[in-house]
Amino acid sequence: MSAFRRHSERASVGDIGDSRWLTVPGCKQVLVVAHSVTYLQRLRAVFSLLEQDPRLQVVCTVPPHQFGEGVHEALAALGIPVIPWRRAVRREFDLALAAGSRGTEQIRARLVRLSHGAGQIKVLRSAREGAASDGNAAGRHEAGTDEGRTAQAQAALRPPAMLSREYLLHEGRVVPAAVALSHERDLAELTRTCPEALPVARVVGDPCHDRIAASLRLRRRYRQALGLGERQKLVVVATTWGPSSAFGSFETLLPRLATELPADRFRTAVLVHPNVWAGHGSRQIRAWLTGFRRRGPVAIPPEADWRSILVAADWIIGDHGSVTSYGTLTSAPVLLARFPDHEVHPDSPAAALARTAPALTAARPLREQLRYAAAEYRRADYARIGAMLSSEPGRFNTNMRSLLYGILGLGRPAFAPVTAALPSPPPLDSWAGLPGSEAA
Repeated sequence: MSAFRRHSERASVGDIGDSRWLTVPGCKQVLVVAHSVTYLQRLRAVFSLLEQDPRLQVVCTVPPHQFGEGVHEALAALGIPVIPWRRAVRREFDLALAAGSRGTEQIRARLVRLSHGAGQIKVLRSAREGAASDGNAAGRHEAGTDEGRTAQAQAALRPPAMLSREYLLHEGRVVPAAVALSHERDLAELTRTCPEALPVARVVGDPCHDRIAASLRLRRRYRQALGLGERQKLVVVATTWGPSSAFGSFETLLPRLATELPADRFRTAVLVHPNVWAGHGSRQIRAWLTGFRRRGPVAIPPEADWRSILVAADWIIGDHGSVTSYGTLTSAPVLLARFPDHEVHPDSPAAALARTAPALTAARPLREQLRYAAAEYRRADYARIGAMLSSEPGRFNTNMRSLLYGILGLGRPAFAPVTAALPSPPPLDSWAGLPGSEAA
């Protein structure tokens, strides 16, 4: 058992909130439901709006989940009290926060559900697809081809997963007391996909959008913190999870980054979705990436804050994942290494990006493609995509805090919440020799 796991289990001993053991009794109880590291990262933007209020006690629970690896360690590092899932579902809370749906119908609290990514990108998978989607079925469908148009039409018929009846209803009942949305566009989609949830839908904006926007002015500071030289360029490679992600082609992409980009002029940071780390195990991921890292590319661990690294980028190579879409808020040109039309909603920011960004190809030198992307980059085009991420830019903290305190039945603290700039990242080289990355 790891030290982190022992720490988190010690934090869960006793009954957090039991007035017999509390020095500050009478607090309203807020339960954070952290299914995975990805969900926890999103929820931090929400519970951070509450935890300084002495009228509130924030605790966490970890439901069973296929991508739950690493959650206990992350919670231990944050110092949040943890209640075992089996006990959490037997207690009543004043408010619950979740970015996923699994098991939330068992929670005895008014639940606020929010999306865990940029916009509503991925559509609900059909039963036939399942895990059968492979590199061929989930590869790039070129826009304008018959195959691409068919895939887009099929995707349009399926709802975004997070707005589907499967995610929002249980036995015909709407589970959340509030569904927090990032964009007004989502209300129209919800009208089509799950109209029963419309009465509890609230447009609050997007926390990552606001933090990145508030940090753009610090780009030079982040680059210095990462250890980049004045003449060095940073290429950020971002991949989501699943067979259709860019990670599936890393065995060809990463060697190109290592061999075609001179180390004295380029640095490469690789942002791998936490679900990849959780699904395969951190040691396995680091072992797979070890050879590439020795030649240049640096794998950023899943617990690191990727947003400041994105702000520092000179180019972004990505796929249909949220990080690539958030890259449209920066000044970095984007190249798409992979884009599965059949998995992406055609009205999403990711689909708009696929119609705008150039597609990476194996047929031409990498530096030539980077130069092309820079020459063809038009900030206004990417800004229009970035605007699809939030219809309440800069107002997530204000809107979400108002929603939460309304559900709690408490008056808001008498000060405006601040959207702080992101902290500076550690140097890239500090991630080069992480435990488990050496060859066995």
